[in-house]
Amino acid sequence: MSQPTFTFSDFIGGFWRIDAWNMSPQQRLALIEHYLELGVTCMDHADIYGIYQCETLFGEALTLKPSLRQQMQLISKCGIKPAFDGYDGRYVNHYDTSKAHIIKSVENSLTELTTDHLDVLLIHRPDPLMNADEIAAAFEQLHTQGKVSHFGVSNFTTSQFDLLQSRLNAPLITNQVEISPLTMQSLHDGVLDQCQQHRITPMAWSCLGGGEIFSANTPQALRIRNTLRDIAQQVGAQDISQVIYAWVRMHPSRPAPIIGSGNLERITSAVNSANIQLDRQQWFSIWQAAMGHSVP
Repeated sequence: MSQPTFTFSDFIGGFWRIDAWNMSPQQRLALIEHYLELGVTCMDHADIYGIYQCETLFGEALTLKPSLRQQMQLISKCGIKPAFDGYDGRYVNHYDTSKAHIIKSVENSLTELTTDHLDVLLIHRPDPLMNADEIAAAFEQLHTQGKVSHFGVSNFTTSQFDLLQSRLNAPLITNQVEISPLTMQSLHDGVLDQCQQHRITPMAWSCLGGGEIFSANTPQALRIRNTLRDIAQQVGAQDISQVIYAWVRMHPSRPAPIIGSGNLERITSAVNSANIQLDRQQWFSIWQAAMGHSVP
């Protein structure tokens, strides 16, 4: 398989909560500019975020300074159809990776984001009814039309990744997966191994465990929190979140963490974690605290 030609920024701006930040369009623009000033050029979206509102809110901000589009890479996802109070006649949450839905979703995302193309499109979740040939046909049409430059997946197993890749002429460029000390499945199930094998940059979502690392009182969370605090003191980290980002990025596949915050100081702190270097014993101390046992 040929190697991907797309380069991700070391960190990625996540906008799945932008609808809850109560920002004016000008404040949203300032947030985007802050990311860009820090070298965070990849912006992660999905059609369903904010009940189909988050892309709209981002697009409204971008219209205030359209020239910023040339400085960023827009990423979006599709394939999930939640049953939002009967929205669009839906009565059950389901997946739709049909060619028609993929193309319609991209058309909507382009309109809402006020752009003529997506840099990357991901299939949001693996669909048990996924027809790889149909997805490939959708990808080919969107690429030929200049509406999507690159393609990837999200939350796919290695076999699902290989199935879809087998139908494509161009390489999938990422697998966006959950990686945190609370969720380490991708470290052990072959997903990150596959990314490293093909020199694919994985995108890491929910690195901070949805906040549970900071607040949960489970034995696991307490072990992790105590270990992170000790290591933060050892390496001079501003807070334990910086240690978590450094831990995620230390994996040889070099995951790109998605920062899901609208707080400028927290975003800056996350990006500055790139200056923190853990040693192997510190990395495995966090692994041990998460697993509850030593390595075999």
